[in-house]
Amino acid sequence: MRASLILGTLLSGLALAAALASFVWTPADVTQLAIAQKLLPPSGQHWLGTDHFGRDMLSMIMVGARTSIAVALVAVGIGMGFGVPLGLLAAARSGGWLDEVVMRGNDLVFAFPSLVIAILITAVLGPSALNAIIAIGIFNIPVFARVTREGALPIWTLDYIRAAQVAGKGAGRISIQHILPNIANLLIVQGTIQFSLGILAEAGLSYVGLGAQPPTPSWGRMLAEAQTMVALAPHVAIIPGLAIVVTVLGLNLLGDGLRDALDPRLRRSP
Repeated sequence: MRASLILGTLLSGLALAAALASFVWTPADVTQLAIAQKLLPPSGQHWLGTDHFGRDMLSMIMVGARTSIAVALVAVGIGMGFGVPLGLLAAARSGGWLDEVVMRGNDLVFAFPSLVIAILITAVLGPSALNAIIAIGIFNIPVFARVTREGALPIWTLDYIRAAQVAGKGAGRISIQHILPNIANLLIVQGTIQFSLGILAEAGLSYVGLGAQPPTPSWGRMLAEAQTMVALAPHVAIIPGLAIVVTVLGLNLLGDGLRDALDPRLRRSP
């Protein structure tokens, strides 16, 4: 548990640090083209080399981290903001028509692959980072609704919840005061997992041209632009690919470590 949590924190922190640093400093201007210096290998002047437009790859990776993290973070926020209340409502009205409507709506969304839904939405709304956020956020809603409901249902059967009902507390008040704090650990872990999936989804959308648009750097679009130049300059494909892998791996390890740390039933013996 400790190894996963520590390594996940370090890898995730590295991506976050690069994104935050890009607001105040990058080695070069990502909008500046230098065709004469295109496809240069890593060197002292350009630590990660340059791309086919002569742009500094390290700068592109840093700003791309900002794009990916921002899209995934807001999308997870949308999923939590709408999905958690829906899940709490469904659990409070378990077996009723509201619970049935919420769960069948979830099943409808889950019937289609998440990336297909995201591509469909962004294709209709138009390619942009904002529409990528909306597309990824919409799929996150039923995920958090289902996790919230499944976590809340067992708590509704506990004696102290029945005592709260006898004391005159309504379902909404019980959900906020008693249910939500007890499933916060589930939501935190699920949020970490969805964050990593959001980064993958943003990269996938950008790869097919439906995510962040030029001149905003994006890891997915960097991969798409590099696929025809792998033989000439492998670093232009390897570097953004590694950025995605390291960030997603870090978030998954972080989620695994948080799960073990926050859920007493899953804690491993030292």
